[in-house]
Amino acid sequence: MGDDPGNASGHRARLRKRLFEGGAKALLDHELVEYLLALAIPRRDTKDQAKRLIAQFGGIGPLLAADAETLAREGLSDGVVAALKIAEATALRLLETKIEGRPLLSSWDALQHYLRAAMTHSPVEEVRVLFLNAKNMLIANEAMWRGSVDEASMHVREVMKRAMTHGATAIIIVHNHPSGDPTPSQEDHVLTARLVSAGEVLGIRVLDHVVVGDGRYVSFADQGWLRADVDRAPGPRPRSRHNRRRRSRPR
Repeated sequence: MGDDPGNASGHRARLRKRLFEGGAKALLDHELVEYLLALAIPRRDTKDQAKRLIAQFGGIGPLLAADAETLAREGLSDGVVAALKIAEATALRLLETKIEGRPLLSSWDALQHYLRAAMTHSPVEEVRVLFLNAKNMLIANEAMWRGSVDEASMHVREVMKRAMTHGATAIIIVHNHPSGDPTPSQEDHVLTARLVSAGEVLGIRVLDHVVVGDGRYVSFADQGWLRADVDRAPGPRPRSRHNRRRRSRPR
């Protein structure tokens, strides 16, 4: 096909037709990226570049999750970077709408889909806090810091300060393990215990601490690890499991 504008235009028309008739599943990952690239490079064949980027980043998820600076270092233009990032932002916004305005504890599957999409492919550890009102409705969803959680005391103060600012009565803390293994570390247990302890004083419930891995997660609430006894952290080693509906949630 090369760089012939006519061939490229015809190919994209066929991709559009398949998309319109068959929906998102009608296109392969590299075809989705190919079409995104075509929005920024309208008169070039982008198939080979799409395949190369997916191979280089390890999949469409890590590609879209890569930050703009990393993408730019690969020689991608501002227009191409913007096309990739707007696709990620749109996907996350769509998933966010499925948890907005609903009690989160009764929308757990939708929440897990959003959290995995937002955090699984990050190359660094990220911590996100969901702030809830008395009806367990989402007030705010904030990515609070990047990096490890070993400076637990400082992070507890930050989280509780934000909770009080939002008028939240409950929180869910979530972070990812870039290694793909969602097994909580000792620091994860210590942070959770300190959050629970601080929350008891301030009247802010810690409903869960969820560690997200590669297609899996570990829930402190499910494992019975929500406690304020720092000396007992960490608890028994967790049982990683595939995402499924929770058996029970704290009230």
